[in-house]
Amino acid sequence: MNKLPVTLESQTKIRFQDCDPFNHLNNGRYIDYFLNAREDQLLKYYNIDIFKIIREDKLGWVVSSSQLAYLKPVFTMEDIIITTELIRYSNKDLTVEAKMWNKDKTILKSLAWMNFVHFNLTSNQVNVHSETFMKLFKEVVSPIKENTFEERHLNFRLQKVN
Repeated sequence: MNKLPVTLESQTKIRFQDCDPFNHLNNGRYIDYFLNAREDQLLKYYNIDIFKIIREDKLGWVVSSSQLAYLKPVFTMEDIIITTELIRYSNKDLTVEAKMWNKDKTILKSLAWMNFVHFNLTSNQVNVHSETFMKLFKEVVSPIKENTFEERHLNFRLQKVN
């Protein structure tokens, strides 16, 4: 049996309408790019269609919090790579780390942690993950040594990632 990938990756282009007058990606749009990439990656790598799950099972994940570090500017029409990894999980929530890179993955442009809560749309309550999802999470989790986003951010800064 093939092992599922831990780091998911996709490429996209920064669009004009998402940029500020300085031709930089607008601060408010980074999360959109990260979420869109993660949705596409889940479908491509794990065959998880989160919108089908919402329609059919009335279950989904909502962002409960996010943290973001802007490390280098991202420019209009720039090709970027977004990588995501599940770094923590419990029976009710997930933490995903997302990184935005230049097209060659030599310059880290942004780092984000996004926390998701599993949610039942019928009961309007937090939901426990199914056994199937818990098995998947166990297989693909990529734990990190840092306990906080600030520690993680500082470690990348100290590495002087270009």
